[in-house]
Amino acid sequence: MSEEAEAWLTAAHLGPRPDEQRPPAGGMALETLLRALWQRRARLALAWFVLLLAGATPVLVWTRSYVAEITVAPAETTGIATSTLLAPLAIAPGNILDTRPSGNFAIYLAALRSTEAAMLLAERTPLLAHLTEMRAAGLTGAIRAALGLARDADLDDAKTWLEANLSVTPNPITVTWEINLPHPDRTLALDALQLLHGFAEAKVRADIASVAARRIAILTLRLDAERDLFLRNGLVELLAQQQRAAMVVAAEEAVAARLVSMPYVELRPSLPNRPLLIGLLAVAGAAVVGLGAACLLLLGVWGRAG
Repeated sequence: MSEEAEAWLTAAHLGPRPDEQRPPAGGMALETLLRALWQRRARLALAWFVLLLAGATPVLVWTRSYVAEITVAPAETTGIATSTLLAPLAIAPGNILDTRPSGNFAIYLAALRSTEAAMLLAERTPLLAHLTEMRAAGLTGAIRAALGLARDADLDDAKTWLEANLSVTPNPITVTWEINLPHPDRTLALDALQLLHGFAEAKVRADIASVAARRIAILTLRLDAERDLFLRNGLVELLAQQQRAAMVVAAEEAVAARLVSMPYVELRPSLPNRPLLIGLLAVAGAAVVGLGAACLLLLGVWGRAG
């Protein structure tokens, strides 16, 4: 191809010359973008500091709470398993992938967050007064008061608080479970957790004892009326099983959850974790400021890079 034809094709944009370097298809080179960000580093640092200050202020004024905790283990897995004494066949444990609680321990965990547990806290602790103070405090409390929506905390508020704050965490290595309950009042946190544990354990014990007592009463009446010797032998065996269950429930220290460590509340409040939250805010704020500035530069909204 002659030089004139090649020049004509180049002028007509039908193809570049092989030795010609094509400019970027659009946008900005990475080196140019980084240079532009470096030139604006003072303003970016100021924006990051303002963003960090705005995010850290709520964290610093957030009321801190003491965490009360206990460590428990299912009674079926420690010592002489209660379930093996109550039933002819032992409860089969779950496989390694199934960590869901079962048996009496599952009922124990459900009772910790039940309506009866919330009623117990409302009756025996100043939880409702604390929730009422929380509702009346701050900007939201002032808005409620201005709109005439202020009211005292009730059982629904106590149950909502219990479901939101009580945490149950299984240990992935052992069979133990950790139960935590935070509260700004250190004494109240410990008292509430002790009440919840005692209530849940007593509920499981009372349910088993009630079932055994009803069965014993029915079997006793049936034995008094039965004259067939073969049927009486079967009824006697059933009655012995239920009497053994009643004896086990009365004698066992724990039928649902065995305490591994006594209830304990920390000496210093730890929630929220201020250093961790502020550190995360610093990293997230730097990423937001950097990406935002890069987008503005690429769109040409914040001057030109150069």
